[in-house]
Amino acid sequence: MVENWKEEKGFLSRIFEFNDFQEAFTFMTRVAFIAEQLNHHPNWKNSYNQVSIHLTTHDAGNEVTHKDYELANAINQIV
Repeated sequence: MVENWKEEKGFLSRIFEFNDFQEAFTFMTRVAFIAEQLNHHPNWKNSYNQVSIHLTTHDAGNEVTHKDYELANAINQIV
């Protein structure tokens, strides 16, 4: 398991909260670059200062795989 992430219903999920929209969007931009490098892209939602991320591996039948854990670990490194 990855610190502060929860695995359930075929997703590895976490909600991040920031001081404001700009911090949240900056975080999303940083995650986008990591996702491109890993060729593994999140399902996510932004609402003002919150970003919710739900990771699943689509080409594995929407199950949580090592790819999701790898991306979650990388995301944890930038928070």
